[in-house]
Amino acid sequence: MPQHKSAKKRVRQNEKRRLHNRQLRSRMRTMIKKLQMTEDPAEAQTLLKAVKAYVDRLATKRVIHPNKAAHYKSRLEKRVNSLG
Repeated sequence: MPQHKSAKKRVRQNEKRRLHNRQLRSRMRTMIKKLQMTEDPAEAQTLLKAVKAYVDRLATKRVIHPNKAAHYKSRLEKRVNSLG
């Protein structure tokens, strides 16, 4: 357990940030799953645009690594292009 006041504050902040980042990653995964389940090419294109924007935002905020964001976007783009 931390003894210093500033260290205690860092523990509180880290826990708060961890929970927030977890929520953001969960939302991202849900969006990706929804896109992967879509069979309609038109709907997939609109979902892809939203997912790519969200993934980029998380990479900018360093919630996920930029290379991981690029990997997700590449795979999803390939999947959507194969639909139609």
